Amino acid sequence: MLAWFSDLSPRERRTMGACFGGWSLDAFDVQIFSFVIPSLLALWKISASEAGELATITLLISAFGGWIAGSLADRFGRVRVLQVAILWYAVFTFLCGFAQDFTQLFIFRALQGLGFGGEWAAGAVLMGEVIQDRYRGRAVGLVQTGWSIGWGAAALLYTILIAALPESVAWRAMFWVGIAPAALVFWIRRYIKEPELSQRKAPPASIWHLFSALRPPYLATTWRVALMVTGAQGGGYALAIWLPTYLKTVRGISAVGTGSYLLVLILGAFFGFVSGAYLADGIGRKATFLLSAVASIVLTLVYLFAPISNDWFLLVGFVLGYVSLIMFSPMGSFMTELYPTAVRGTGQGFCYNAGRGIGALFPALVGFLSARVGLGPAIAVFSLVAYGIMIAALLMLPETRGRSLQSLEQPAA
Repeated sequence: MLAWFSDLSPRERRTMGACFGGWSLDAFDVQIFSFVIPSLLALWKISASEAGELATITLLISAFGGWIAGSLADRFGRVRVLQVAILWYAVFTFLCGFAQDFTQLFIFRALQGLGFGGEWAAGAVLMGEVIQDRYRGRAVGLVQTGWSIGWGAAALLYTILIAALPESVAWRAMFWVGIAPAALVFWIRRYIKEPELSQRKAPPASIWHLFSALRPPYLATTWRVALMVTGAQGGGYALAIWLPTYLKTVRGISAVGTGSYLLVLILGAFFGFVSGAYLADGIGRKATFLLSAVASIVLTLVYLFAPISNDWFLLVGFVLGYVSLIMFSPMGSFMTELYPTAVRGTGQGFCYNAGRGIGALFPALVGFLSARVGLGPAIAVFSLVAYGIMIAALLMLPETRGRSLQSLEQPAA
């Protein structure tokens, strides 16, 4: 399964390593908040809707961060923008640990979102342009496994800190550790070079380049991809953001036990990312997306409503993590193969982060609805709506498996 890895050049492997590290640490910093929610509900006495707002603001602002970073990456280079984005989200994650009230945490979380969105926009384009065509799907997909590694690290850290420290200190320490990604910038600066293709195709410096993917001939592709990502992100966030709270308040699992249950689900996510990477090159990008979306609908309903014991709940959580994260492996390669080089950063940055930004509304909507129907039904409603949107958008998009990036340099009218 890994024989193809030996065909990659040292540069391709280093680029994979840099983007894997950035994506892992990105996930680590963002997922910290999902573990902090129960502590804030208890210590600050905030409501579920306010917790949803704190989750949503980071994701919402990340839409603008990714869009802007993608445009800047087209002009100033993928590697340079990647470094700035990583440093930015690390600093503001760290500052979240010093917040004294809801307003301060809201501001720090909003500013964190700018870097969070920018990291994916720059890193995904960098990967797509450096890796050779025949291995792009699995290489970009395998790098996506970094999300499960970062998520798992956050769950493990939460389990350790909540057991070792008073709750009032543990949640702040979670954010303080979020400064760690800053160290990755020094390695990237030394070892990662800019793709030659992006250097040749740098667009003129203009604010209007920010809107290049929103004009013909790219507009139809852009809104369809953004809608597809909205569904994927909305369904994922509706569950992931509220899952620690659901396990603790609905299933009655202890704080330490919550971390253990999440680690099992995250382990499933890891294998889902890996499977998605190979499926993207094996059966195609679209078929992989559709398989994951349909399976996620079924497993979400089983996870939330089946009358099963907590022991069986562990197994179902593993399978849910597996099927729901398959869909994210092909996203980077799929979007890379839809846009020519001059607008690739802007196109990917807008689509992925517009989808993330709109999908970011789903955790807040879950919080509002949960006050009326309960947390489990609220998660289910918005997860199913999200995956339905994703499937509808996919039916309007082309398959891109095996497409050469050079073939995109003369965009169709």
